[in-house]
Amino acid sequence: MLTQRSFRDVLGRFTTGVVLVTARTEDRLAGMAANSFTSVSLDPPLIALCAAHTSTTWPLIRSSGGFAVTILSDHHEEVCRLFSTPGADRFAGRTWASTPSGHPVLPDGLGWLDCRIQSVQRAGDHELVIAEAVDWNVAAAGVPLIFHSGRYAGWPPDFL
Repeated sequence: MLTQRSFRDVLGRFTTGVVLVTARTEDRLAGMAANSFTSVSLDPPLIALCAAHTSTTWPLIRSSGGFAVTILSDHHEEVCRLFSTPGADRFAGRTWASTPSGHPVLPDGLGWLDCRIQSVQRAGDHELVIAEAVDWNVAAAGVPLIFHSGRYAGWPPDFL
């Protein structure tokens, strides 16, 4: 039988990277974890991500007009879980750097992108966001945090 659960199970077989999407809003920092993130175009430099309509964080980020994306390393599983927990104090107890636009990024991430929202389109129970990367930085090599079949893992080191 085709159900929402079986659809989710099938999609879970597709291994994804994990990122933090963060922004400095008018009065606070906002951030969420996402695995629905991908590159779209090199010229211009565009990325896409999806945010659930049920998210209480995405409207704060969207209202700022831009955000940062931190690409997570395998040692970021705890912070990723924290940024997936509703109501958690996500920015406390950790050192943050800032992009040129002022959005927070993890200084020990594999890399970051500073993005400006270009379009937001309703897509089922999510919003599809297209954003232009206006600045970015690649950090030292590391093992990425990945998500597969509902679990976090690190990419095997022999693939690096």
